[in-house]
Amino acid sequence: MEKAHWAPGRGGVPKTRENQERRARLHIVPHLGELPLRNITAAELRAYISKLETTVSSVDYRGGILSELSSILEAAVDDKRLARNPMHAKSVRWPKAPKERREAWSLERAVRVRDEISPRHRISVVLGLGCGLRQGEVFGLSPEDIDYARGVLHVRRQVQAIKGRLYFALPKGAKTCIVDMPSSVADELKRHVETFPPVEVELPWGKPEADKQRKKFSLLLTTRFGNAVAVNTWNTYTWKPALAKAGVIPPRDKGAKDWWEAAPKDGFHVLRHTYASIMLEAGESVVTLARWLGHSSPAVTLGYYAHFMPEAGSKGRTAIDGLLGRTGDEHAGRNSPDSPQG
Repeated sequence: MEKAHWAPGRGGVPKTRENQERRARLHIVPHLGELPLRNITAAELRAYISKLETTVSSVDYRGGILSELSSILEAAVDDKRLARNPMHAKSVRWPKAPKERREAWSLERAVRVRDEISPRHRISVVLGLGCGLRQGEVFGLSPEDIDYARGVLHVRRQVQAIKGRLYFALPKGAKTCIVDMPSSVADELKRHVETFPPVEVELPWGKPEADKQRKKFSLLLTTRFGNAVAVNTWNTYTWKPALAKAGVIPPRDKGAKDWWEAAPKDGFHVLRHTYASIMLEAGESVVTLARWLGHSSPAVTLGYYAHFMPEAGSKGRTAIDGLLGRTGDEHAGRNSPDSPQG
């Protein structure tokens, strides 16, 4: 099968296309790329899925690979190069990922990391923990996005990277949103701006190769050289050292390839989960939180974070108990031998 047909020209944002290309290049083409289309049968796919189970540990990532393969085969059906998509065969069983609960840090742990990270980057932890911003959104935040009078942040862009090339893009899902800004976060932002004045940065907009569509924004968080922050470099040289100093992960072993070992659950995104847990445990509305997090619907927020609502159901029970208890007492009183109606 020609290699070109493993990239059927679908659209999407550059980061998504890069992930699709990587899955095909690393996990699909090496195993199925030499087969004629007619030979990609249900039996061949069952063997392929079995092999994936031994080489790819993440159930979610295996599902992503199979989803990409199914999309490629579906495109071949549309192009009249295949009669039907063998991924739809009943005997081809996709891996079922267990419902993964979002895990949060304790507030104490988050504060330790905030205090251990370098002073220039302290504001990143404050914005992740205090407003639930994603990592790229923090790196793309501008002073113009801060509305101190209304106490909100306008999340209008993020900094993304593909193969080391940085560019500006809309937030996840191509959706801008308005996020609540507590006064403590506002105070930290003012101190940060005084200590580390924002720097105007110019990057391509929408995709890294869009040199004719470059845009300039004044960024709150930059490197000490005045450049936009690169996620991978930041994770290695800023985030992981702070985790090690705060006792979240062990320090780097001498001679280790990676400076610090860190589980995915301790990535920057855990601050967003911690923010959500604090909001829900404080009784904040799921509808409101969904809007602040930029989720497509409150159902998405509930699916991720319902376990952070320890009082869920208790208010309803209390209301029913109060209503039925009171009604029951009144009913019992009306029908007692001593009542006027008895």
